[in-house]
Amino acid sequence: MSPSSASLRKSSAAGLLLVGIFLLVAAFVAVLAATSILFPGTPLKRIWQLNPRAHQQLAPLGKAIGALFLLLATALATAAFGWFKRRRWGWLLTVVIIAVQLLGDFVNALSGHFLDGAIGVSIASALLFYLLRRNVKRAFVA
Repeated sequence: MSPSSASLRKSSAAGLLLVGIFLLVAAFVAVLAATSILFPGTPLKRIWQLNPRAHQQLAPLGKAIGALFLLLATALATAAFGWFKRRRWGWLLTVVIIAVQLLGDFVNALSGHFLDGAIGVSIASALLFYLLRRNVKRAFVA
């Protein structure tokens, strides 16, 4: 094995680990959001200071949106499990989640929140580009 292929494998392993951690952190954040919406008035409500516009838009939707956040958290945790186990379905679920996020960020940019949407589109596009690389996809088995 040449030194360049060894460093490529090492960087790929680090990238794979980072995506898995990203999925777990996103699942945790989704659980926090769900809990703060399902149980308003708890100290968790302070997390919305990070994104007051989102809270203003989501809070009126009530417990239904809290349940959707729990569903999102479940999807993210499931994707993380499949990702760390290097299952093809884990890779596919991760690609779908990021693609949906990209679409949502694009709609956000077009609906008047250009800066937020553009940042989201940039990040989701970079993640999707990484996920679709041949060596990343090859790391996952059926």
